Amino acid sequence: MEKIILVCCSMTGNTEEMADAIAAGAREAGAQLTVRDILDAEAAELEQYDGIFIGAYTWGEGDLPDESLDLYEGLDAVDLAGKTAMAFGSGDTSYDIYCGAVDQFEAKLAERGAAILAPGFKVEFNPSDEEKEQLRELGRRMAELTVEAL
Repeated sequence: MEKIILVCCSMTGNTEEMADAIAAGAREAGAQLTVRDILDAEAAELEQYDGIFIGAYTWGEGDLPDESLDLYEGLDAVDLAGKTAMAFGSGDTSYDIYCGAVDQFEAKLAERGAAILAPGFKVEFNPSDEEKEQLRELGRRMAELTVEAL
């Protein structure tokens, strides 16, 4: 069975809402889904999965949240070739760098060899119903892609 991991951190619940929508879509498509809080995730474990979602809110002027730094830095030691991945998160357009954490995780996943499922999904504050449906569809797509890869 296809294996997908979804790792996320959320301060206000907005990125968690995004993660819930992705997870619902992946489960609807029959994926074997593991969900981890970013503090409990180890970069090396990502190598065990076919699909990877990483969600993080953006802190301050485009920064990664502190709780995501260990995972982000740990990615330097993993090989994600043959994996499909995507980053997502919430932010605030009043800052010069909007959803910078999403961009940083997406770039790191690609650098480590993962094929990027879709451009990083960014939401201002909390996701709308339409955005939640788009996120569910991305969860379903990831599940379908990982089935095809088997």
